[in-house]
Amino acid sequence: MVMTLEAQSVPLNIDEDGVIRVGDTRVRLDTVIYAFNEGYTAEEIVSQYPVLHLADVYASIAYYLNHRETINEYLRQRAEAATTIRAEIEQNRPIRIFGRNYWP
Repeated sequence: MVMTLEAQSVPLNIDEDGVIRVGDTRVRLDTVIYAFNEGYTAEEIVSQYPVLHLADVYASIAYYLNHRETINEYLRQRAEAATTIRAEIEQNRPIRIFGRNYWP
């Protein structure tokens, strides 16, 4: 018996904002990789995000392990962008004094 192997595509998609999503879900690759790096198994990740397929989580982790430098740079850039956005929001947030909003 000869077994035929077929290549499978990586279940990662880049949305219009440049965010990498797992499978056909809104779950970000960031979420899966952070959980994996915290020691969660693929099964535990799926239990927290039941919209994910177990095979997609395993494939995403395998892709990360094979492209660690590239994905870590992507994660670093995402964290940097989040920090910038957070600072902008906090800078433009009103200060509430005696029930009234005052903008800095």
